[in-house]
Amino acid sequence: MPDDFDGKVVLVTGAGSGIGRAAASIFAARGGLVYAADINDQGLAETRDLIERAGGRAVTAHVDVAAEDEIAALMTRIGDEAGRLDAAFNNAGITGGTHRLEDYPSADFDHVLRINLRSVFLGMKYELPLMKRGGGGAICNTASVAALTGPGGMCAYAASKHGIHGLTRVAAMENAAHHVRVNALAPGWTETPMVVANSAQNPDFARLARSAIPAKRGGQPDEVAAAAVWLCSAAASYVFGQMLVVDGGMTIGGFELS
Repeated sequence: MPDDFDGKVVLVTGAGSGIGRAAASIFAARGGLVYAADINDQGLAETRDLIERAGGRAVTAHVDVAAEDEIAALMTRIGDEAGRLDAAFNNAGITGGTHRLEDYPSADFDHVLRINLRSVFLGMKYELPLMKRGGGGAICNTASVAALTGPGGMCAYAASKHGIHGLTRVAAMENAAHHVRVNALAPGWTETPMVVANSAQNPDFARLARSAIPAKRGGQPDEVAAAAVWLCSAAASYVFGQMLVVDGGMTIGGFELS
C-alpha cells in the first residue's frame, strides 16, 4: 500500500463504524495521522485499536458533528496538537425514519438535516481555515445515491444528501484557487452496521434493493472508503467539485438484456 499520506493529518467523522472506520484504517495504513471522530465511544476505541494493531496512528475524539462549539474545539485541538489539517472526510450521518412526506414528523426531519447536512457545513466552515493555513488540502463529503434519486419514504435523508451535493460544489468553487479540493462521495447500498440494521427492519425493501443492483450485491465498506481516500489523495489532484458515485451500478438506469 502506498505511503502517500505519510506526514499528513487526516480527520474522519463517523469513524466508529462502517465506511468511516474503513477510511480511517486506509488513511492510517498509507501513513496518515488520523483524527477519528464520532459519538460512538466504543466504536471509536475499536477503530483506534484496529489502526494501532496494524502499525498506524489514530487519535479519537468524542464529537457531536452538528454542534458548532464541539467542531470548533476539535479544529482548535487538531491545530494545537498537529499544526495542520491535510484531508477531511466528513462522513457522519443517519438515515432517519421512513414515512410518507405528509406523515414525516417535523422534529425528525430537522434532526436528520442537523446530523447529515449542518454537520458538513460546520465541518467545512472550520476545516477550511486550518487547511489554508497549511497551504491547502482536500475534503470529501459523504452524500449518497439519494442525492441523485427520490427514495420514497426518505424525504429528510434525500433532502440532506442533495444539500451535501450543493454545499460541496459551492465549497469547491470558493476554494479551488486556495489549493483546497472539495468533492463528494455518493455510496449506494453498502453493508454497514447502519444499513444492516435498517435492512432487518424492512427485509422486503432490502431484497428489492439488492436485486436492483446490477452487481447483484451490496458494497463492502472498504470498497466505498477507497474512493473517498482516492478523492483526498494526490491521484485526484485535478478533481474539483465532483460527486463520485460508488453504487455497483444501482443508478445506471436502463435494463439488462435478457
